[in-house]
Amino acid sequence: MTGLGGGVVIVPVLALAFGVDIRYAIGASLVSVIATSSGAAAAFVKEGFSNIRIGMFLEIATTLGALVGASLATRLPTSVIAVVFGLVLIYSAFLSMRPHDEVALAAKPDRLATRLHLDGDFPSLGRLQHYHVQGVPAGFSLMAVAGALSGLLGIGSGAVKVLAMDHAMRIPFKVSTTTSNFMIGVTAAASAGVYLSRGYIDPGLAMPVMLGVLAGSVLGARVLVNAHTHVLRRVFAVVIFVLAVEMLYNGFSGRL
Repeated sequence: MTGLGGGVVIVPVLALAFGVDIRYAIGASLVSVIATSSGAAAAFVKEGFSNIRIGMFLEIATTLGALVGASLATRLPTSVIAVVFGLVLIYSAFLSMRPHDEVALAAKPDRLATRLHLDGDFPSLGRLQHYHVQGVPAGFSLMAVAGALSGLLGIGSGAVKVLAMDHAMRIPFKVSTTTSNFMIGVTAAASAGVYLSRGYIDPGLAMPVMLGVLAGSVLGARVLVNAHTHVLRRVFAVVIFVLAVEMLYNGFSGRL
């Protein structure tokens, strides 16, 4: 429903509640993120929310960033990873709660976005609502950061991707979340390859997590169609803020 990919819940729950080593938790999360993308993205594309052209363009940046982040994750202490995780989520929660108008609906066409044919439309109130994409260079740069965080933290980087598209590129929120779901599978697959080669993906852990997340993603995709944007923003912010506090506490106290 929020384009998070599920990693922001899975990694803290496995690491904090079940005592799983954070690197193995990240490996399982990345596998589940691929399942999330597969389950939800198909429904979103069918409904006409996802902007496939934007997703494919931005995946260039996120995939490169994911490979860098995954390489760093195998070298950094787990406590450092936990602290970075918490800080990223707190910042994401703060930006998510800020009021933001759907300016893309009324904005003038952006020259670069027009040249790349990134503008699109999505179903709203029984009709197609057109929007113009803004800030393409800023969005592309943020996507590289999102990819690096995906590889480092195993979160699919949905939180950062949604905020980059929503705030930097001024894409309507529902389009941002659904396009994020379309993208996270590719980003996670690039990161998962590095974790698999280092032995941090345990099939016995990853399989049940993947099955549960896949079921939830399909249900969430159905709920999103009739959900209100302001409700999605509040759910988005509250969930990741609570988990951020937990991760910061455990990271600074050395429990992870």
